[in-house]
Amino acid sequence: MSEVPIIDPEAIENLRSLNPGDNDEFLREIVGIFLEDTPKRLIELEECLARQDVRSFTRAAHSIKGSSANVGATRLHRAAERLEHKSNAEGLSDVVTQISEVRARFAEAKDELKRIAGL
Repeated sequence: MSEVPIIDPEAIENLRSLNPGDNDEFLREIVGIFLEDTPKRLIELEECLARQDVRSFTRAAHSIKGSSANVGATRLHRAAERLEHKSNAEGLSDVVTQISEVRARFAEAKDELKRIAGL
């Protein structure tokens, strides 16, 4: 079984195909939105954990999962999906390690997306 890529090249090509010939302007716009929004969702996870707000926490994890799928951030998507399922099934006990994993996967996705999009 091959290692899961940081960024799925097929997802990037799908984004490029939505606005062909624009010299990756659309891709940069989508990646820019993702890079601006995801840190806000990460802060939201921490705030929801502090308040023990399971519903909002799960929604923030779901948001990260969806946006990461949109830009092909495969590892981040999987980490956010695990976090969403855990919080939904078990509440917020023992999620700190998984939040750290999501943060780490975002950091690597951010670097790779910036490289791909030329940001």
